[in-house]
Amino acid sequence: MFYREAGDFKTTYAEDNQTFPLKLDRMGYYAILLVAFLVVPFVIDDYWVSAVLLPFLIYAIATIGLNILTGYCGQVSLGSGGFMAVGAYASYKLMTSFPDLSMIVVILLSGAITALVGILFGLPSLRIKGFYLAVATLAAQFFLVWMFNKVEWFYNYSASGQINAPERTVFGFNITGPNVQPFVAYLFCLSFVVALAWAARNMTRSNTGRRWMAIRDMDIAAEIIGVNPLGAKLSAFAVSSFYIGVAGALLFSVYLGAAEVGEAFGISKSFLLLFMVIIGGLGSIFGSFAGAAFMVLFPVLLKNIMVGQLGWATDIATHFEFVIVGALIIIFLIVEPHGLAALWRVTKEKLRLWPFPH
Repeated sequence: MFYREAGDFKTTYAEDNQTFPLKLDRMGYYAILLVAFLVVPFVIDDYWVSAVLLPFLIYAIATIGLNILTGYCGQVSLGSGGFMAVGAYASYKLMTSFPDLSMIVVILLSGAITALVGILFGLPSLRIKGFYLAVATLAAQFFLVWMFNKVEWFYNYSASGQINAPERTVFGFNITGPNVQPFVAYLFCLSFVVALAWAARNMTRSNTGRRWMAIRDMDIAAEIIGVNPLGAKLSAFAVSSFYIGVAGALLFSVYLGAAEVGEAFGISKSFLLLFMVIIGGLGSIFGSFAGAAFMVLFPVLLKNIMVGQLGWATDIATHFEFVIVGALIIIFLIVEPHGLAALWRVTKEKLRLWPFPH
């Protein structure tokens, strides 16, 4: 069989410790990147960009961020929607205050501002954990939404309370505003996804990632062996919030174009990201992508079947969509509580041993 380690020799420690140890996996990874960058932009239309690709890419970034905090460091958070709002409003203020600032810099600075806010709200994790930490982050969610609603400076004293992204360009192409070309928005978000996923994968395999996992597995034992819980937990909150802030900035500026904090970044957004992490698999970068794909693609598929094929009314189809997705989440957690990443890992192991018994 072709999916085997036989003949795939490693001569250095770096080769033995690489993310994709099998040559076939590495070839598949590079093939996916080539198709994503060189083929997909020329075959997609507006519907695929707005309904599938942009939501998937943006939520994948946010899910990676939440997975770093919850899956790798073991700190439960229900404030992701609020942190996405921080990234969105930070990008809005930067775009309106500094018109000449590059959109790439705007997105990165929005993530950095969100990281500082994440550190602030991560301070309770030094004294509390589990359910109590979840409640503390939930309080952060409600406080941030309330603040962006009540403090008029954040939305530049607009009468409607809504923020609208000004028109900006990257390398001469419109990236925000009404005249955005679909393939440009897709490539812009895809570039951030690839760079941030690569960075996250390397962080989780570094000393920092090992400290996160030591705190997750047993924080008292980790502290005994020399892991600083202050640095580990706050660094996890900072990195997680940076990723979520970048996702919030992209969601507002590139995807939505306009937003109102209560509708776009409410508590439902926090639960959506948490479901993506749980379904995809805790402590897995691949699981973050799998969970985001499931929660974005499956509702679109259901809506096309119920509205497009069966002719149901849109409101009825929406209600049934919630029921079906919710039921599937419950069933999935019962059948495979470790997520889609665990199913993929087991499938690969079976392929490597087939046709011999496992």
